[in-house]
Amino acid sequence: MLGVGLIGGSIGLAARSRTGAEVCGYDPDAGVRARALALGALDVEAADVPSAVSGADVVFAAAPVGALAQTVTLALAHAPASCVVSDVGSTKRLLAQAADDQRFIGGHPLAGAETAGVEHARAELFDGATWYLTPAKGSTSGLLYERLYSLLRDFGARPVAIDATTHDRLMANVSHLPHVLANLLVAQADGTLEGPEERIPAVGPSFRDATRVAGANSAIWTDIYTSNRDALSSAIDELSARLQELRGWLATGDAEALSEWNERARAARERLLGVGLAGGSDGEAPHELRVSVPNRPGVIAEIALALGDAGVNILDLVLSPSQDNSQGTVALWIAGDTHTSRASELIAGLGFPVLRA
Repeated sequence: MLGVGLIGGSIGLAARSRTGAEVCGYDPDAGVRARALALGALDVEAADVPSAVSGADVVFAAAPVGALAQTVTLALAHAPASCVVSDVGSTKRLLAQAADDQRFIGGHPLAGAETAGVEHARAELFDGATWYLTPAKGSTSGLLYERLYSLLRDFGARPVAIDATTHDRLMANVSHLPHVLANLLVAQADGTLEGPEERIPAVGPSFRDATRVAGANSAIWTDIYTSNRDALSSAIDELSARLQELRGWLATGDAEALSEWNERARAARERLLGVGLAGGSDGEAPHELRVSVPNRPGVIAEIALALGDAGVNILDLVLSPSQDNSQGTVALWIAGDTHTSRASELIAGLGFPVLRA
């Protein structure tokens, strides 16, 4: 474990309590390492990155976004050839260079809290949470992808494969832009006061809910804004255009357009929150698909990304190599008849023989 804050500490707790794994961790702050040991998030404290990853089966880089590229590069340089290396950052394209190594699989758990630090870590943090994975089609090892996928399932998470560019564009709109808006809303409300001594009147839940994330930890969010600045800039430009359109309806008093706009927003919110951003349907009966694949880097990533892009969630995944290791069978469990049929079509379209068990 490289970085033992809220997420890193929670990974350590989950790994120890739910898999029985031994967790070795490094954090540049010796005080954080000591607290992690005392709280049971680590078994062993490491003095540096090389010693932390030596002999590891899985490495998670949970450093701040601005330090992730350097941390991942250092981890890959010292981790064993059989080790899978992942991260937990909310932007993924900045690690594109690391994706050339078949051991690296980018990751981003959609879990967290307003509190930070290992003292707030908990083993159940990832229960039911989507955990995005960004494998590389041309290089990611199928065996290592299966290992990471299975481990995240043991943590209680729902791993979903997604392209790195799509991930960053999505996060710009559903995570980073809301933080920008929250900051702007509190600044604008503060600007209505006539002086530092004046206090804003009691506000309703709309303002409190919309500004809950305002002023989030600058040490974390400054890096996030800058690392995803192109996708976030595009999201701001699109929002600006939508605001100008809204302003036009207000200027002309177009009640019909305003009403339709409001109804579209209600329907869109219900759709987005109803199906979930990962297109989950875990409540339906699971079905097994068996796929014959050649043993080459990136083949599992190709299948997982195709299903993830189509909103088909993989409930579980098991890879069984042939005796001579030249090919293998991938068993996939998909929820529901509709998603199973869609998955079968997509996999067949990739040129892989697929059988519904």
